[in-house]
Amino acid sequence: MDWILHNDEFIQEVDLKISKEDRGYQFGDGIYEVIRVYGGDLYTAKEHIDRFYASAEKVKIVVPYTKDVFHKLMYDLVERNEINNGQVYVQITRGAFMRQHHFPSDTSPVVVAYTKSVERPLELMRNGAHAIFLEDIRWLRCDIKSLNLLGNVMAKQEAYENGCYEAVLHRGEVITEGSSSNMYGIKDGILYTHPATNLILDGITRRTILGLCDELGITVQQTPMTKDQALDMDEFFMSSTTAEIIPLTQIDGNKIGTGERGTLTEKLQKAFEAKLNLGVQI
Repeated sequence: MDWILHNDEFIQEVDLKISKEDRGYQFGDGIYEVIRVYGGDLYTAKEHIDRFYASAEKVKIVVPYTKDVFHKLMYDLVERNEINNGQVYVQITRGAFMRQHHFPSDTSPVVVAYTKSVERPLELMRNGAHAIFLEDIRWLRCDIKSLNLLGNVMAKQEAYENGCYEAVLHRGEVITEGSSSNMYGIKDGILYTHPATNLILDGITRRTILGLCDELGITVQQTPMTKDQALDMDEFFMSSTTAEIIPLTQIDGNKIGTGERGTLTEKLQKAFEAKLNLGVQI
């Protein structure tokens, strides 16, 4: 059986006890992170941990470790479970208390983390995926990586029911992000993506991609794009911690560009892969 982290102890899943009045369970009152593991190493761990602490601060939850201790706990969990390629999921809730909406004054936060093996989605990265447009019905603090994901889940389900991999979310005509990803369009060699405001999550992979664009000399415009502009792009792709960079070759049945992975998308994929030291796989 795999080990999980519960507060400051490594235990077996069968021994995990969560109160029925845990505020994460009742209110979604908590935040989380997903950290990718490649070759047994936590990729961009510092950036993920920094964002975890930033999200916790925004919702006024105090993480009960220093960042260095937290980092070591994540590494120890990966080593205990002998994860080579996979991910760590970690969340913190405000803790357990009799049900009331305002914050209780004397709860102890509850941390749970676990690992699983996840392979890279190489076929999708090469051949691309289809998506649909959906109105973004989520709350206005998407910059917080909170446990409140019902809007995201509903969007992902609608995409699934329509035979698509992802939903491209929009507020009115303006595209924000995906149900579990960031979105990018490329037109005439320029990359467009929504700026990192409260309307999107500033993805760690997104930050890596923007850094790669700087290294490769690709011009970036962090400016909102409309649905019509998205459909007129030469290339369109999504990114996330587990998906890396996946081309979106159709949206709402409309072919984007040639309908295949674009030249700059592939260039960014290869530059991203080079940072992983896993050899050429795509």
